[in-house]
Amino acid sequence: MEEKILVLDFGGQYDQLIARKVRAQHVYAEIRPYDSVGVDEIASGRYAGIIFTGGPHSVYAEDAPTVDARMLNAGIPVLGICYGHQLMAHLAGGAVASAHRGGEYGKTAVRTLENVLFAGIPPESICWMSHFDEVIEPPEGFEVIARTSKCLCAAMWDESRRLFGVQFHPEVAHTAYGERLLHNFLFEVCGCVGSWSMGDFITREVKTLRSELEGKRVLLALSGGVDSSVAAALLHKAIGSRLTCVFVDHGLLRKEEGAFVEKTFGERLGASFVRVDARERFLGRLAGVTDPECKRGIIGEEFVRAFEDEARKLDGVEVLAQGTIYPDIVESGRGGSAVIKSHHNVGGLPAAMEFSEVVEPLRDLFKDEVREVGERLGLPAELVWRQPFPGPGLAVRVIGEVTEERLAILREADAIFREEVEKAGCAECASQYFAVLTDLRSVGVKGDARTYGYVVALRSVTTDDFMTAEWTRLPYAVLERAGSRIVNEVADVSRVVYDITGKPPATVEWE
Repeated sequence: MEEKILVLDFGGQYDQLIARKVRAQHVYAEIRPYDSVGVDEIASGRYAGIIFTGGPHSVYAEDAPTVDARMLNAGIPVLGICYGHQLMAHLAGGAVASAHRGGEYGKTAVRTLENVLFAGIPPESICWMSHFDEVIEPPEGFEVIARTSKCLCAAMWDESRRLFGVQFHPEVAHTAYGERLLHNFLFEVCGCVGSWSMGDFITREVKTLRSELEGKRVLLALSGGVDSSVAAALLHKAIGSRLTCVFVDHGLLRKEEGAFVEKTFGERLGASFVRVDARERFLGRLAGVTDPECKRGIIGEEFVRAFEDEARKLDGVEVLAQGTIYPDIVESGRGGSAVIKSHHNVGGLPAAMEFSEVVEPLRDLFKDEVREVGERLGLPAELVWRQPFPGPGLAVRVIGEVTEERLAILREADAIFREEVEKAGCAECASQYFAVLTDLRSVGVKGDARTYGYVVALRSVTTDDFMTAEWTRLPYAVLERAGSRIVNEVADVSRVVYDITGKPPATVEWE
């Protein structure tokens, strides 16, 4: 039997996170849409196990996504999560309905019975719930193995068919023993041994890129961030000199960011690197625009137009490559999930482009996996471990209209905050930290005179995948120094606040 787990995607926000958690335990996970796999393929022995993901639907709705019920009798272990748990019950003859005690959202205490799925997990622990439906009557042959104060069937199993369903989300960090639960399913139920590595991904992806891009010239949209840098290294390994990296300076960069990118990549790539000054172009289009989705759409379109202009100069370039990663895909609503915010390189792309195709070699990876690929490809640590920076840049950190004046204020405040975090040695515990210029003004006092300046928000999060995140507990002294310096050194700022919201319910960026 091939050691591969099939993740059947029913459109949930955390679908790829499930695959990422499986891969973290050195078992390869393949994600497929729920309607793309038949029972015959399942029964062929290609997969060691199947995971049904969550999703936003109700299983009893007419248009609810579903699979052939015979999949449960194919002799392969199945783990259903949230919607997948309810679908398993529905297909097997159980009953699912709106939660009569009310849905559950967030951290929830769960009580579990002794079971192979819960081996090594305390009888009571914290899980992450997000549901409005529940299994009210388990199917014949299934036994309830977990409960919460509201949900009487928080988990169930059919021992003879090795079928398991959990209402909560073991894939998110908020579930205390989620990794252990997945480990038990993979190794104790499915019989996996854990022999897959990220090196296998690189080998397979390079081979695929060489085949698909044979004889083609590629323009890579290089931002200088981790994702596009790793994409550049991977593509260069696959197609060599047929890759040209174009860095479009849209005027929305952090302080001294453009010079860093040009120095780093100009030296590494030489003639394969092109810097384009497009500041007037972008700021002109953004003038007067305040809606965040409109901003992202404008930036996405202008990026493509700028790249098209450069492609004409390069002669023969038809393929656009991007450093898109999976959280970008999920939040932009591709793959059946709900739109949270459009990313300039996904939902922000215009429908009509001169490029014949778009290549995204990292689209199935999370940030920590991208960093591992970068390290394996030999990129320097200072590049691989840079904190993320959004493609739309400071446009999504300036709330409201984007102007040169407001960008200048934010650049200085952001530079001060990042400097204080790094000086205090806190950068290693913070995955991303930055300042936001809000559209609020607040009364203050400077030099015995009344001021009415902007409110700057500081944001720092800690995460390993950027699908979920906790706000960073930075020392008060660091926040005090940063806040004091910003108010005193940056003109037109009168107040500084600190964002203590996790993801969910917030996103990492404010817009």
